[in-house]
Amino acid sequence: MKVFKFGGASVKDAEAVKNVGGVIRQYNDDLVVVISAMGKTTNALEKVVDAYYHKKPTLASHLQELKDFHFQILNDLFENKQHPVFDEIHNTFVEIEWEIEEVPSRSYDYIYDQIVSIGEVLSTKIVSAFLNKLGIKNMWLDVRDVIQTDNTHRNAKVDWRHTEERAQSVISPLIQTDEQSVVITQGFIGSSSELFTTTLGREGSDFTAGILAYCLNAEDVTIWKDVPGMLNADPKWFDNTEKLDNISYHEAVELAYYGATVIHPKTIKPLHNKNIPLYVKSFLLPNESGSVINQNTSQDGKVPSFIFKMNQVLISISSKDYSFIMEDHLSHIFGVLAQQGIKINLMQNSALSFSICVDFDEQKTMQLIDVLRQEYKVLYNDNLELVTIRHYDQQTINRVTIDKEILVEQKSRHTARLVMKPK
Repeated sequence: MKVFKFGGASVKDAEAVKNVGGVIRQYNDDLVVVISAMGKTTNALEKVVDAYYHKKPTLASHLQELKDFHFQILNDLFENKQHPVFDEIHNTFVEIEWEIEEVPSRSYDYIYDQIVSIGEVLSTKIVSAFLNKLGIKNMWLDVRDVIQTDNTHRNAKVDWRHTEERAQSVISPLIQTDEQSVVITQGFIGSSSELFTTTLGREGSDFTAGILAYCLNAEDVTIWKDVPGMLNADPKWFDNTEKLDNISYHEAVELAYYGATVIHPKTIKPLHNKNIPLYVKSFLLPNESGSVINQNTSQDGKVPSFIFKMNQVLISISSKDYSFIMEDHLSHIFGVLAQQGIKINLMQNSALSFSICVDFDEQKTMQLIDVLRQEYKVLYNDNLELVTIRHYDQQTINRVTIDKEILVEQKSRHTARLVMKPK
């Protein structure tokens, strides 16, 4: 049994959905197929959440745009406008309408999970119905019946014991047949013990694939992307990228931790625990070899990798009385960061200050700064970029620092990290 994961770009329109059908048709294996929300649906649903929570007049128009987008795909895929999937998608949107009928009374993160999670439900219902139309028999599965989490909304922690039990009892019987079995399910989402929808963190569909592969003892996992495999840099920010044909689990964890966008950081560990290979392949060129992540370390470090994180904020925290930043200060600062739900991308300590580099979040960043200013002197620089170079040399550093002012530079044996702004 194999696990496939198709991201938003692979189901962004009707032609892309047809291509997914073509990829799946090439395989005779039992498949569990994890699918993300279509195109930029998650971003669009985040606008719905923001408009609802902050009572903005744009709420209705944001929701209507989403409906138009999905029904356009339906109309392009199904000649028969009486197909049951049209009612299914209509009823799924009704779930959002129910959620936004009342004045918001729960936390932003709770509301986020109830609304944004619908993107994956919509995409999987459409893809499942279309595959059945093509003659690719499949079963639609609500992954919330399998992946059990705590109630940390927007970054839920998996209850591995219950999830493995549910995967074995719910999914295994579906694929233990004499014929090929295809199960279509959602990425990114789960369910708490109270049966409220949770999400696993932004871009968490890769993690879903890793969870299900671990729980079902899959042969391998393939993440289908719009790139030929794992590249040594994001082509949006870097020219002349190179494909990494084979890297180790350890190297993949390092790259994902520093922000490589091809793989979600949490994906690797469950696969490494059971030595399940992870393939990254192009859904446009499905017969090409792509990249593989496994135990082989012999290829690590042969090609330098560049990871760019844009829209960064560098926050410098110092005591108001000019005293040293000590362990008790750091303990308090980390507690504030955890309370605010902010992840540190880079940190640096000196005698009088502690600096952190974080992603800019319109809601969270200024709130963090306001909280810290109650106890500390806080300065910050925004609109920065953080560049990480794995297996660097001076030439690679020079390549990314042209016309840039370096605010923070850190080097270890294999990794260089630079916080920069344009000169």
